[in-house]
Amino acid sequence: MNDELRAELHGLLKDRAFTFGDFVLASGRRSSFYFDGRQVTLHARGLHLVATMILERCREIGAQRIGGLTLGADPIVAAVAALSTQDGGEPIDAFIVRKAAKDHGAGKRIEGPDLTSGQRVAIVDDTTTTGASYISAAEALEGTGVVILEAIAIVDREEGAREALLEHGMELHALFGRGEFVAAEASV
Repeated sequence: MNDELRAELHGLLKDRAFTFGDFVLASGRRSSFYFDGRQVTLHARGLHLVATMILERCREIGAQRIGGLTLGADPIVAAVAALSTQDGGEPIDAFIVRKAAKDHGAGKRIEGPDLTSGQRVAIVDDTTTTGASYISAAEALEGTGVVILEAIAIVDREEGAREALLEHGMELHALFGRGEFVAAEASV
C-alpha cells in the first residue's frame, strides 16, 4: 500500500469523518466517537483514495466481484468497479445487497450483474463495529455459490467485528483501526 496515499486518506478521515462526543451507534452501543464514512466516500478525493486502496486489496486476494450492504458500501463498490477498468486488470463488477428484498419488480435483494457460482467476492463497508452488516450481506449471498474471500472495511472500530466475522468464516481486512484515530485524539 502506498504510504503517501495512506497518509493522505488518514488525514481526510481524521478531519472529515471522526467526531468526538456521546453517540448511540446502529448496534445500540454508546460511543465517545462517531465515524461517518460517507464524509469521505462521497468526497471526490476521499473516494478516489478509498477505491484505490480497496482495489489494490481486491487484486491481492483475487476478488472478481465486490459488494456489500447498502448504504455504506454503495459508493465504495461503484468506485472500485469503475477504477478496476483502468489498471490493466480484469474488471471487477459490483453488487449491492438491500436490507430487504424489494416488494415490487423482480423482488431482488441483490442488485447488479448476476452473481455466478464460484465467483470470488469481497464484501465491503465503510466501518465495522460488530460485523453485522457483513454477516447480513453474507447471508443474502447464501445460495448464490459465490466464495467470500474477505470482509474489507475502511475503519475497524475494534469492538468485536473481527471475532464475530471469524465465527462466520470471514477474515476482516481494515485499512485503519480505531486506535489510529482515537489514540491521537486522546493525546491532544
